[in-house]
Amino acid sequence: MTLDSHTCYRALKARDARFDGRFFVAVSSTRIYCRPVCTVKPPKRENCRFFPSAAAAESNGYRPCLRCRPELAPGNASVDATSRLAQAAASMMEDRTLDQDGLDTLAVRLGITDRHLRRAFGAEFGVSPVEFAQTQRLLLAKRLLTDTALPVTEVAFASGFGSVRRFNALFKQRYRLIPSQLRSPLRGGAPVAAAVDVLKFELSFRPPFDWSAVSAFLAARSIAGVEAVEGSCYRRTVRILIDGKEHRGWIAIEMSPKKPTLRVAVSASLAKALPPVLSRVKALMDLACHPAEVAQALGALAKRHPGLRVPGAFDGFEMAVRAILGQQVTVVAARTVAGRFAATFGDPIETPFASLTTLFPTAMCVAALSPGRIARLGMPGARARTVVALAGAVADGRLVLMPNADIEATLDELRALPGVGEWTAQYIAMRALSWPDAFPHTDLGVMKALGETGARRVLAAGEAWRPWRAYAVMHLWQSLTKE
Repeated sequence: MTLDSHTCYRALKARDARFDGRFFVAVSSTRIYCRPVCTVKPPKRENCRFFPSAAAAESNGYRPCLRCRPELAPGNASVDATSRLAQAAASMMEDRTLDQDGLDTLAVRLGITDRHLRRAFGAEFGVSPVEFAQTQRLLLAKRLLTDTALPVTEVAFASGFGSVRRFNALFKQRYRLIPSQLRSPLRGGAPVAAAVDVLKFELSFRPPFDWSAVSAFLAARSIAGVEAVEGSCYRRTVRILIDGKEHRGWIAIEMSPKKPTLRVAVSASLAKALPPVLSRVKALMDLACHPAEVAQALGALAKRHPGLRVPGAFDGFEMAVRAILGQQVTVVAARTVAGRFAATFGDPIETPFASLTTLFPTAMCVAALSPGRIARLGMPGARARTVVALAGAVADGRLVLMPNADIEATLDELRALPGVGEWTAQYIAMRALSWPDAFPHTDLGVMKALGETGARRVLAAGEAWRPWRAYAVMHLWQSLTKE
């Protein structure tokens, strides 16, 4: 990634939130690196170096600022092929894929060679994938030490370190601190407690963020028992598999009242699954969005709802099943059937919330069902067979429904499933794959908003909104709602 030092320094002096997460500034006189929105007095220009990632700054001997906390910077969505590839790899690292499978397997999942992956990664982040992953583990540990009361031993393992000794040594080497020092009240750290029921985090975004529209969108499509929007808070149950072990719990997300962050509460039962949990929350809430770029591309269409995001998916398989259940029926009808589906085939879970009672069934579970059992919930047999076919493809690894997956290959795999047409494939790409240019042009709501009756004319109209057509779809749908 090429950084223009003049532009970076101007953004730093202005504390321009549009550049938050796009670069980091390192100060040679203090050996500390910061986000461009840091509230400290801007350093002299001659003392500044600019890096494309926190990992690049740390590999050059700088340690993170304790005030602006680089680990809280938002990510970067991209439509550029090389950048998107590198971001896909980074997303997998956040999900701990590199820890479990290694770089070769990660490259295979992306459909490229490990050499190509290293090149793309270095171009985007300025470091190797291994160096990036190491920095991510350290920054997560720093966040857990500051924001939670987890014991240091649990912090080390939750962050992906194989031993406490290795964690302590690397933390001291990189940050010139011992982990317990971040627990000091003078540094704003969390107090040590004997037991922790809930872990709390803040995840940053680039403002504006239309939370009311996004939460309303999720509420209308929520699966009863699995997720709910109550007041201004989105909650859901969670099931995540790591190293063959299943972790169960719940999360709750709401907007911070004064800062450009989302507050995320995570049940303590998910402490050992925090990297993928937080990574999926970021995808669900589209926190890597650059709203200024989207607004510029969409023009007048985006003016009514600045900061409207494209809600992603916490679980790609769950979202894809929900999309199939929604074929050719209303949103309300699809929600009813999805609730029955989860209640019938999912697993019960205890939570502090009366609205959260169920874990959505796994792909392996659904693949073993007969289409007839699913159809009895109130849908055509053909649609039930589509659900089973989807589950089989996900269960055996032919279909990977995650952000930044290979778009064309995944779309081809989806279209090959019986009963999956262009609307379903594009909607899944829009949400489960977080593809910003997905465009379900046959959608009746999109047609109505545009005043068109022909899919070809809708497709032609969408050309003006490339490469952000998924955001255009959200704005078109929003234009149909009553306010």
